Amino acid sequence: MVGWERERRGRRVAGGLAAAGGVLGVWLAAGACSGQGAAVQGQGAGDPVAVLHRAADRLVAAGSARARTAMEMASGGTRVTIRGEGVYDFERRFGRLEVRLPQDPAGTSEHRPITELLAPGALFMKNRGAGVPDDKWVRVETASLSDGNLVTGGATDPFAAAEVLRGTRTATYVGRTEVGGAEVRHYRGTADLARAARGASEDNREALAAAADGFATAEVPFDAYVDDEGRVRKVRHRFSFVNGRDEGTVDVASTTLLYDFGAAVRVRLPDDADIYAGKIAAGPGGGDGRQELALPCHARCVGRSLL
Repeated sequence: MVGWERERRGRRVAGGLAAAGGVLGVWLAAGACSGQGAAVQGQGAGDPVAVLHRAADRLVAAGSARARTAMEMASGGTRVTIRGEGVYDFERRFGRLEVRLPQDPAGTSEHRPITELLAPGALFMKNRGAGVPDDKWVRVETASLSDGNLVTGGATDPFAAAEVLRGTRTATYVGRTEVGGAEVRHYRGTADLARAARGASEDNREALAAAADGFATAEVPFDAYVDDEGRVRKVRHRFSFVNGRDEGTVDVASTTLLYDFGAAVRVRLPDDADIYAGKIAAGPGGGDGRQELALPCHARCVGRSLL
């Protein structure tokens, strides 16, 4: 049997359920600070860059959490949003998400959720479509993806999202606000994916390095919301990549919400016999060996890139 099954029962922290869009913005004027620059102080904020560099480690200390994700893709006036929900174990780097695809343009066709299993160095997808049998999983090596699986699955791996913050070069403390009932500090800044890769865990190092090379720019603007224990409650990254040959640039806003820290996590990876070994649709440009993004047809027009 490939995989494992694990249950965590930890303490649950007040300020649990985080609803998408449940952020009360408090925009306070503040100056920017560089990686070596002076800190912007505010209600115990400390050095914004240092706080964000440590944020992924604080999640590991928390153990696990429930997650909600949203990925918005926009290109040429077309916009789609893909949403996901699940759990993630930050110590073991395992997680499970149910990713819901948008409706067809007419709004009449529902798509089955894609089940995604996140594991060190790999992404498993079920109900992916594109000719894959219903009872089979697709397995993808994340380091082989030119976005490091920050975009490919329609949801950013929650730990990878936090590890992008290790590449923070500049950050501003915006002010205190609230996410799902939890008091948080809001930071805005820019991270460098190459720098993030150098500081990342072994599991994410190659994937983030691939993203640094594969995106249109390695610079990633972000908004991060961190609680008083230094844990990320919400992070929103803005990625940019070139969509095939002469098809322009696709802008992607990926949001990850974390709540219910210490939640039970059960993940069981599929047997080898349950993994699809057939050919999957080629990526844009034809015959380049890439696979298409796990999205319906109308979404691929916007999000086609890596799978």
